Amino acid sequence: MTHYILQNYWWLIISILGSVLVFLLFVQGGQSMLLHADGKAQRTMMVNSLGRKWEFTFTTLVTFGGAFFASFPLFYSTSFGGAYWLWMFILFSFVVQAVAYEYRSKAGNVFGTRFYDTLLLINGIVGPVLLGVVVASMFFGNDFTITKDNILNTQAATISQWGPAHGLEAIASWKNLIFGFMVFFLARTLASLYFINNIDDDALRAKQRKALIINAPIFVVLFLISLALILTATGVQVDDSGIMTPAENKYLANYLEMWWCLALLVLGVVMVLWGIGKTMLKHDFTHGIWPAGIGTVMVVLTLFWVLGFNGTAYYPSNIDVNSSLNLRNSSSSLFTLRVMSYVSILVPFVLAYIAYAWYKMDHNKITQHEMDNTDPDDKY
Repeated sequence: MTHYILQNYWWLIISILGSVLVFLLFVQGGQSMLLHADGKAQRTMMVNSLGRKWEFTFTTLVTFGGAFFASFPLFYSTSFGGAYWLWMFILFSFVVQAVAYEYRSKAGNVFGTRFYDTLLLINGIVGPVLLGVVVASMFFGNDFTITKDNILNTQAATISQWGPAHGLEAIASWKNLIFGFMVFFLARTLASLYFINNIDDDALRAKQRKALIINAPIFVVLFLISLALILTATGVQVDDSGIMTPAENKYLANYLEMWWCLALLVLGVVMVLWGIGKTMLKHDFTHGIWPAGIGTVMVVLTLFWVLGFNGTAYYPSNIDVNSSLNLRNSSSSLFTLRVMSYVSILVPFVLAYIAYAWYKMDHNKITQHEMDNTDPDDKY
């Protein structure tokens, strides 16, 4: 396999991991709702429902970062090494999430469950919003420059140079924030659909349907605004010789030229709206998480494809267009990508294991009776 094919192949792998990660953010969305639960019993059911899935989200995030590091190391060093304040906030929120699930219900908990529920709330808000900001900045650009010759300079071996804010400027961008809060309300919408499917409790399901009526319309409005901003954004075109130039409406052009992306986008949007709408209108329908979740994966897949394929710089620089990163100038060597491609054969088996583990954990719905008769050490 040629270097060109392997670069595209690994962007496809990253796209899949990123899409699954966005779907799994329903865990964070559910955590943002814990403080609004009607009583301790309802909150316990919600926490234990999410507690069975939070490691999927965490593991997918780590795998996503690892795949980026191995296949496109220049992006990893540029983004993680330069915009480190942004990434530190994200990583901190996931660290406190792990601590909360580990100690929330343990004996000798001197802080009380409300303290750990607050930690889960922090991750539930900060995680989706800032991950959305990161993805949005890949469309709207970042303030950095790259000088590869610096790697030979022992006095200044840093390849990328960022402004003094080191990633905080991405949080200050209104376009990035709109996208970030769109991801946040998507996570809350998926969380309501997940709770309705996973917890067998009429009062909780009624409350989550009310939450769906609030969160879903906000998500749809923010999604339409975000999509309009992306389609009208100026991207970076990369020609066959590697020369990069600004290109107006680049992502719209990519959707039109790669028609299968546009078709998948429309299908994904329809599935998300169908899953939400049917759950709202039909009170005995509890499986909306599946069409909405699959549709979410489809939509995010197309966003990654128009971001990296068709001669597009997936990490544009707002300062120097020639510092922008694309699949050709930021990837690992042919040898590395080839070796990694053998390892990637295991990905379908990992996904199959996740699906099997999910099925076994959800074989029986969570009920109040189960929570009342479960040993405290076995609960979150």
